[in-house]
Amino acid sequence: MSSKCLKSLLVAVFSVFCVSFFNQATAQDNEGKKEEKKGFNAKEVIFGHVLNNHDFHFFDLVGDNGEKTPVSLPLPVILYSKQRGLEAFMSSKFHHGEETYNNYMMLTDEKIEELKLDPTKYNAQDIVAIDDKGAIDESIKVYDISITRNVLQMFIALALFTWIMLRIAKKYKNGHGVITAPKGSQGLLEPVITFVRDEVAKPNLGKMSDKYLPFLLTVFFFILINNLFGLIPGSANVSGNIAFTAILGIIAFVVILFSSDSHYWAHIFNPPGVPFGVKLILVPVEFISVFIKPFALIIRLFANMVAGHIIIICLISLIFIFANLSTYAGWGTAPFSIAFTIFIYMIEVLVAFLQAFIFTMLTAVFIGQAIEGKLHQHHQEHEDSMLA
Repeated sequence: MSSKCLKSLLVAVFSVFCVSFFNQATAQDNEGKKEEKKGFNAKEVIFGHVLNNHDFHFFDLVGDNGEKTPVSLPLPVILYSKQRGLEAFMSSKFHHGEETYNNYMMLTDEKIEELKLDPTKYNAQDIVAIDDKGAIDESIKVYDISITRNVLQMFIALALFTWIMLRIAKKYKNGHGVITAPKGSQGLLEPVITFVRDEVAKPNLGKMSDKYLPFLLTVFFFILINNLFGLIPGSANVSGNIAFTAILGIIAFVVILFSSDSHYWAHIFNPPGVPFGVKLILVPVEFISVFIKPFALIIRLFANMVAGHIIIICLISLIFIFANLSTYAGWGTAPFSIAFTIFIYMIEVLVAFLQAFIFTMLTAVFIGQAIEGKLHQHHQEHEDSMLA
């Protein structure tokens, strides 16, 4: 009898212990989740840098009460809708998405979650029209043609690139670097231009290289200067934006198509020396490859440029993530994170040049394939003239 009472008592004590431990663990887990939400948000920092924004956000000033004051450079917001017409104002009117302005609202991740909006339809930084009650008015289609940080930085890079090239051209026009050795910016860029001409254009385009060299040089330097601008702390990652790489890929695709000849399309739809049964498989593959080539250019540049930036931000974020766990862990992680960040940053400088070269090289290769018949004709005419 006493043994049964002892067993019952042990079961009761064990049950109370389990319930107490479970409640304590749940409470600690909830507290951890609350602290995690209040602490460093690596996802917000990463996507805030990679994605496009309506301002240049540099850092946050944290007060004694824990309130954050963003330090940023607002940019012009330009909106058009059929019902409301054209409107323009500074992005600071939204106070980083915390307030509405003139019946417009800038969405944030918190508002999308709070309003239970479809994340596949709405994204952070999207500007939507609202009614007098503050609800989203889906009947009004808003066209956002704002000068975002990617647009502004691309204009600055383009202006700097144009100024440098016109300055160098003026020096050549005045005789500097023609009868004398190039100096300064001439000596810096002339080997790069010569490299693109001799190692990219001529091997792939032959005698027609001079025709396409201005286009190839423009593509190379435009990508390069945007890649380098993106490495400046606080700047935007323009070349890591899919819209930027897509436009470059589409332009290259148009140049390839307009450069193609009957010889190029004949080899796609009627490959010579191939059995009919194989043609049924090969022709669709070759036709699809026409569209895959520019798509490969777009994805390659986008993926490589965005990946490096994400790695750098993740390495820096490790300091703050460990600091949330322990101050000593944060200080202990800092030297290693900074060292690896500097190492990756140096690699990114190399990648900036490498990706500009690869995009230009592949574009020249694809154009060379499109004008293969013309190149063969030029080569045959040259042989005939030599024999004559």
